[in-house]
Amino acid sequence: MSTTISGAAGAAASAASSQRARLTANFDTFLTLLTTQLRNQDPTNAMDTEKMTQQLVSFAGVEQQLALNDNMERLISLQQGAQLVSAAPLMGRLLEVESDSLSLQGGTAALRLPAATAAARQAEVTIEDAQGRTLRRATVNLGSAPQDWSWDGRSGNGAQQRDGAYRFTVRGLGADGTETALAATVLGRATTLQRADGAVTLGLGGLNVDFSRLRSIVGG
Repeated sequence: MSTTISGAAGAAASAASSQRARLTANFDTFLTLLTTQLRNQDPTNAMDTEKMTQQLVSFAGVEQQLALNDNMERLISLQQGAQLVSAAPLMGRLLEVESDSLSLQGGTAALRLPAATAAARQAEVTIEDAQGRTLRRATVNLGSAPQDWSWDGRSGNGAQQRDGAYRFTVRGLGADGTETALAATVLGRATTLQRADGAVTLGLGGLNVDFSRLRSIVGG
């Protein structure tokens, strides 16, 4: 189990700092040119003070916007840091998340299937490898309440697959054989918690999902 904080926020702050440095340099150059022009201008054809004021206001507005962006980045960084700290107790817990891939951990993986409906009495689960080849297909009778379905990590010919993330699809089958879309959630044990590219993600073995995809804490 591990908790990782990336340098994405630091990179964003560095970029903002670079922008501010360029703005400051441009502003200094502008003031130098303005001072030189004022000192050498023809008194009978003086500079338009309204245009000069507009330029000064424009520079000030850009500087204020950069400062606002900096403050927003700091706020987001603080919020994500707090989220990491508050989510740390999830490590090692069994979680339910939304994903189109399940996580094979220690040779097993699990899905939570919905309750049966008039349109879907059964669920057909298909698991694929990274190349899109079907590894396993199973038909499950749905009950009156959501139920968990486990995969033992073996393909149709009995070959044990390596731990990792595997894509899956679930479709509902009606009593008359009609097919319908069916949603299922993924069960997995939390192993990592990361902040990268401005988002906090949960790692369930080889599967990474955005923290917002967490649906419930199933068990210890």
